[in-house]
Amino acid sequence: MRRTPVYYYSSSSGLVATFAERLERPAFNLAEREHRLSEVDGPWVLLTPSYKTGNDANDTIPEAVRRFLRSERNRRALVGVMGSGNRNFGRYYQKAAREIAQRSGRPILFEFELAGTPWDVEECRRILDELDEGLARRTG
Repeated sequence: MRRTPVYYYSSSSGLVATFAERLERPAFNLAEREHRLSEVDGPWVLLTPSYKTGNDANDTIPEAVRRFLRSERNRRALVGVMGSGNRNFGRYYQKAAREIAQRSGRPILFEFELAGTPWDVEECRRILDELDEGLARRTG
């Protein structure tokens, strides 16, 4: 069964990268040019942080994520969105993931804070495994 890959953006803090790597599935960092400029070969999930901290002039969606989503193929194959955030951002907590989900019509699959807890990782793995099974039934 195909394991749905996760494409993510992680800043130099590495918090999102740490979470993505613990999911034990194909994961591609959009901070790396080769991944940011690639096109997917099937269904995929986006994992994005939100950075807006209350300044309405700041954009909450990382530019690398925006660039990846410029590809029509990538947008069409997106099946769900996960978000990393910091509750200190108040109403902007998870803003990027929620905005992308709303614009794309795709569901929010999971949200967590910072690098996530061990429970977050296990729960996210479970959700992604269920997604894999559902996609396999749909295409099988």
